[in-house]
Amino acid sequence: MKIIKTDGMLTVEPEQFAYLEGLGAEFVEKTLLTEDALIAEAKDADALMVLREPITARVLSELRNLKVIGRFGVGLDSIDVEACTRAGVQVTYVPDSNIDEVSTHALALILSLARKLKTYDSAVRKGRWFAMDDGAGITRPSKQVLGLIGFGQIGRLTAAKAKAFGYEIIAYDPYMPAEKISAAGANPVSLEELLGKADFVSLHIPATPETRNIISADALEKMKKGAFVINVSRGGLVDEAALAEAIRSGHIAGAGIDTFEKEPPSPDNPLLALDQVIVSPHAAHYSTQSYAEVRSKVFADVAAVLRGEKPKYPVNFKG
Repeated sequence: MKIIKTDGMLTVEPEQFAYLEGLGAEFVEKTLLTEDALIAEAKDADALMVLREPITARVLSELRNLKVIGRFGVGLDSIDVEACTRAGVQVTYVPDSNIDEVSTHALALILSLARKLKTYDSAVRKGRWFAMDDGAGITRPSKQVLGLIGFGQIGRLTAAKAKAFGYEIIAYDPYMPAEKISAAGANPVSLEELLGKADFVSLHIPATPETRNIISADALEKMKKGAFVINVSRGGLVDEAALAEAIRSGHIAGAGIDTFEKEPPSPDNPLLALDQVIVSPHAAHYSTQSYAEVRSKVFADVAAVLRGEKPKYPVNFKG
């Protein structure tokens, strides 16, 4: 058997290789970021361990030995799961390795923007110590509303952490019963109500055709004047040009952005030119512990499938 890890971003430690003991499998690391590269270099693979590679119907049609694909993370937008199912290929993922990190990162962006830390930092570095007035308008969390679009594991944990600071929590999630949202300490609302009421709108949803540009120019117009946008989920959820224009006009106060539609973002991306925007390099999921956990869980599930066992985190073939 042959296992190919197709993305060079995640290094492998000895503790992960321990999951492969007894399989007698060849383990290969190759950076294969295109369909053509995958087809040329992984034709004989029994298993793929992937991060961002395009696992399409075309790729699957050429990889005839493939039995399992392990995704290093929770997002599946680069994997055609239906095509995998038709081809009899088990897909696994890791839905729970970084929920603490992502929720913490969202809250860090919220608090940094709320307390105007970037503004204060810049003033002090420029020699302006008496710059407290730069923070005019800072408001207590107990007087603000945090609106969460998406109330899955990360949304709920973000709510719990934010509630400790005093934020009123409202949430929109069409796939979750209102009583479950209420039980988790948030008030269930419509998307339009959330946009009009929230001081911070934080996204915790996958990238799908339905969620693309959910924060559109129209949505931004409906938002409360002086509100902020937080995106620690996926690029493509926010119309970046429209957000930049809304910030320039003064309608939106600023944003915390960890994920962009194009990564890395172009140097001329309008959000990068705005002091009211805090950005990070798609790093919300990262900690030493989360990286170790995500690697180990992928190795464990891929090894289980190759041994003829059921994986712990199946995407398809769950029965």
